[in-house]
Amino acid sequence: MAKTMIKNEHDVLEQQKQAVEDIISVRLITTENSVFSRTVGGFVSLTFTGEDGKVTEYNRVAVHRCFPHSDPDHYISIREPEGDGREIGLIEDISLLPDETVNMLEEQLSLRYFAPKVLKVNHIREEYGYSYWDVLTDKGACRFTVRMGSGNVYSIGKDRYLINDLDGNRFEIPNLYELTPREIKQLDLFI
Repeated sequence: MAKTMIKNEHDVLEQQKQAVEDIISVRLITTENSVFSRTVGGFVSLTFTGEDGKVTEYNRVAVHRCFPHSDPDHYISIREPEGDGREIGLIEDISLLPDETVNMLEEQLSLRYFAPKVLKVNHIREEYGYSYWDVLTDKGACRFTVRMGSGNVYSIGKDRYLINDLDGNRFEIPNLYELTPREIKQLDLFI
């Protein structure tokens, strides 16, 4: 009986070790081991063949950029959409995939990283710990609210800033110095 318990404990430890290995290993997704397709609902699914030859079907996947601002076309993480968002694999260079696949993945990325570019700051008003923004973006006129003092406006590169509003929307200032001096002065408190 003691030998059976030890064997069972050993098997459990081996399973846990394998689970950890699966989590921390980086699996590269290439044209040779994967097929992406569009689902009926407009999402993206993946058929992935592992190094062991095992084929796994993912009915839906989530697409993330590892470096969304500094290197948006490299290191694209493909993850399970539910639960802990476990990574399925990594695409090193999206441009090496077939055009149809690139278009599908780019569509998903544009939805995930939607951030209208601020072209003009009409007015920013502060009141009771919030700032109320009235801006013109590349998608049209917009008004949004930002909580003051909580790092919701931050640098993402040389003269580039990202703004997170109360609703979780993102807005990008692609180049601070393309704005007028009056607009930059309104932003002084945030940058």
